[in-house]
Amino acid sequence: MGLLDSLLGGSLGQIEAAAMPALISAVLAKTNLGNLQGLANQLQQGGLGNQVQSWLGNGTNLPVSADQLRAALGSDQVRQLAQHFGVSPDAALQLLSEHLPGAIDQASPNGALPSS
Repeated sequence: MGLLDSLLGGSLGQIEAAAMPALISAVLAKTNLGNLQGLANQLQQGGLGNQVQSWLGNGTNLPVSADQLRAALGSDQVRQLAQHFGVSPDAALQLLSEHLPGAIDQASPNGALPSS
């Protein structure tokens, strides 16, 4: 039973990870950031340009911490994102720190995000 549980957990985790880019994009569409490009621009203006560039490029994605995201986005933006995710601000930041690098990387196969 333990093996079955771990197999199911692994599959569900992969499904969840695969759905995160779409979920992040859907939440951003409800905010004044608008989309991944808007969020990337905000993060670059907030001092995370190296991270964002690594996600857009073909190399390794640099990590980003919840605290870095909080500093770059500001508390009002974080609260708005959390509200739309339906979680606490800390949980929203953790979710973004884990999944945003991959979401932007996946959405930018040619090194740039679509503008719409």
